[in-house]
Amino acid sequence: MRKALIVGINDYPSSPLRGCINDASSLSNILEKNGDGSPNFDIRIEINVRTKSLLKGMIVDLFSGDADTALFYFSGHGYVNEIGGYIVTPDHSAYDEGVSMDELLTIANKSKIKNKIIILDCCHSGALGSPEISGGAAHIEEGVSILTASRKDEPSLEIDGHGVFTNLLLDALKGGAADLRGHITPGSIYAYIDQALGPWDQRPVFKTNITRFTSLRLVNPQVPLDVLRKIIEYFPTPSQEFILDPSFEDTNSKEIEHKVVKPYAKPENVAVFKHLQKYQSVGLVVPVNTDYMYFAAMDSKSCRLTALGHHYWRLVTEKRI
Repeated sequence: MRKALIVGINDYPSSPLRGCINDASSLSNILEKNGDGSPNFDIRIEINVRTKSLLKGMIVDLFSGDADTALFYFSGHGYVNEIGGYIVTPDHSAYDEGVSMDELLTIANKSKIKNKIIILDCCHSGALGSPEISGGAAHIEEGVSILTASRKDEPSLEIDGHGVFTNLLLDALKGGAADLRGHITPGSIYAYIDQALGPWDQRPVFKTNITRFTSLRLVNPQVPLDVLRKIIEYFPTPSQEFILDPSFEDTNSKEIEHKVVKPYAKPENVAVFKHLQKYQSVGLVVPVNTDYMYFAAMDSKSCRLTALGHHYWRLVTEKRI
């Protein structure tokens, strides 16, 4: 129930590109499966689509039916004139450069598919969703998300055989944009790419109208879910501190040659402490009145939830994890 049309065009008669086919192939390989190898998107990859009519037909077919999610990705030339923006096909001519970005949005808006994601890596791609005929604003129907490589007036650059934007997109989908549960969303991808690009680089654009969570790919979570769910055991209320003592530190053992203190390490406490340290490594927990969890244990202090920890505590409590 998840399908994707991935298009890469290098073969333009007057201005060929080099990285678009690489972009399409690499993205296809990543989106096809989740991080654990389970199926993700049913991929249709199209290379060097020759004509506007052929590409438009593919887009209409993608957004037809009642699938849960449909994703369209395009890497190639983009163009803007006084009428609007276009994803360019090799048969382009003046004022008929390819598939109109306005038409692309209209097709997605009218689709009955629940989640529609459009990702463009082409020059001037930020024109999608900003048509000239309506003064630079467009209505984006519920369920549509748009992620573009650059603003309307900016180029989209290539480097080392890939688009700069798609290179970051691939890193984001490999796990760079994953939340603690391992989910990667259009919004988290945008945040990852936006933070990676400097103030003088092309700027990505993100537009969306969604009312439900949309995950594009699932990778192994930073904290195993069974460990994350224990957060409500360790912290019965989100404001409660977890009291530590030296028995939680596994190096505080007679078998290790250094000064040890009572109470000595207990296996059951050490196991809990490792979970708390994992929480601390991803920003869910902080030690109280010390900089390190080790000293919080050895000095019989405590640890508490951060604001992010409180958020995930609530998700576990509501059985959303």
